[in-house]
Amino acid sequence: MRVRLRDGTGSRTYKYVVEDADRHGNVRIYLRRPGHSKVRLRETIGTPAFDNEYHAAFQNRPAPTSRSKSPSTSSLEWLIKAYYQSVEFASLHHRTKYVRRGVLDRIVRTHGTKPFALLEAKHIRKNFRDPKMETPESANAEIKALRQVFKWALNEDLVGNNPALDVPYLKSKNPDGFHTWTASEILMFMERHPIATKAYLALALGLFTGVRRSDAVLLGPQHETKGCLYFTETKGRTRNPKPRELPILPDLRAAIDAFPSNHLTYLVTDFGKSFTPNGFGNWFKKRCREAGLDHCSFHGLRKGGAAMA
Repeated sequence: MRVRLRDGTGSRTYKYVVEDADRHGNVRIYLRRPGHSKVRLRETIGTPAFDNEYHAAFQNRPAPTSRSKSPSTSSLEWLIKAYYQSVEFASLHHRTKYVRRGVLDRIVRTHGTKPFALLEAKHIRKNFRDPKMETPESANAEIKALRQVFKWALNEDLVGNNPALDVPYLKSKNPDGFHTWTASEILMFMERHPIATKAYLALALGLFTGVRRSDAVLLGPQHETKGCLYFTETKGRTRNPKPRELPILPDLRAAIDAFPSNHLTYLVTDFGKSFTPNGFGNWFKKRCREAGLDHCSFHGLRKGGAAMA
């Protein structure tokens, strides 16, 4: 397969270069040769930098890069990277670390050169939060991450105060949160996905346990004892463990027995592997769409189950 690029000077052809769109519709460029691993090409196609990256990948060697300089010890980038080495960051759950690192790395790319000691609440409001007013969840995630970085830095005597504490969160565009399932929506889902299907079992787990998706993907036969499920919640497990004992209600028992698992978890992918929380959420969302419930999600089942109870 070849990708042909046309510009003002003519056209160029890149052999084995393909364009793939991810689940968000973002187009990504790869070099995919028969018998070789797929290689992501990150430079802008058609530029000299892309040509260098393409030829390096074709020859199975690293693309030439300029040696990056160490960040200044007064910069926000240095502070964040030092936080990554802290006990506080290391003690976080692996999922929390992954999400927080993604948020902080985004901050480094945009504001990494700023001197952290001079940051005030007004700077964070103007330069970090307010430009993201159309995406308040993203803005709030940055404020929350900065609060944790400066909380650590304050304890290490690297700063004199925590400026992010004085920056209020933005109001969500969806103050009610996830949609709460109604009884009629639950029946619509069951009509499309009847008992003895994986989708029905997922629905039953959400309705009759109230667990988060991070726990739903871990529950399995080994958690059953004397008619109850015994487990520790994934969220906050490393800092504030919350053991749970939940009765297996008759409707849930029927759903489990109708779709027996030969694995350690009730729910697995089509390849027999355990779901990741995000993967499960996306999979369940597709099952909702199949039932004509585009506005529903697994998280909303917790609220729907509570309302039914």
